[in-house]
Amino acid sequence: MDVLDLAGGNGYWAEIIGPAVGPKGHVAVWAGSQFYTPEIKKSFEAFMTRQPNVSIVASPFEAPELPKNYADFVMLNLDYHDTYWQSEKYRVPKMDPGLFLKAVYAAMKPGATIGVIDHVANPNSDTRATVDKLHRIDPDVVKADFKRAGFVLVGTSDLLRNPADDHTLLVYDPRVRGKTDRFIFKFKKPS
Repeated sequence: MDVLDLAGGNGYWAEIIGPAVGPKGHVAVWAGSQFYTPEIKKSFEAFMTRQPNVSIVASPFEAPELPKNYADFVMLNLDYHDTYWQSEKYRVPKMDPGLFLKAVYAAMKPGATIGVIDHVANPNSDTRATVDKLHRIDPDVVKADFKRAGFVLVGTSDLLRNPADDHTLLVYDPRVRGKTDRFIFKFKKPS
């Protein structure tokens, strides 16, 4: 399998997926260049010497340059909400989530799947304000965005759900950090 790990510059998923796809498989990690610091680059280069079937490419977060028709599987963990985020501090301009998904769709082979995990937000009418304040997203917004982009929802899981999280705290708040209520969606690019 060829796997695309979106916003995976920390190497977490690549370290798990690299051995799983074996020496004939490959994991391409994409990192937003705003976040691909010299420290992360150095760390990732050392990781690639230990895991030779993993590579990384960086391009602006708001304009991902992804390999076309590459991936059998894509991982997008806790980062889709950031397509609604903007930050002067991190040089992330207001972006169009639809254009991000268009690039992801083009990077996938027909029939490929994408796993999406993100922090649950309560339903509301201002996704951008919610993301800016809490770094959470309404699962129905994600479903609608992916459907508009041509994906088909083929699976969900409650494995990472946490009913004790009421969705009102910033995901970095110590009371919920690492244990937020999260959704897991599996979308497919039609064959």
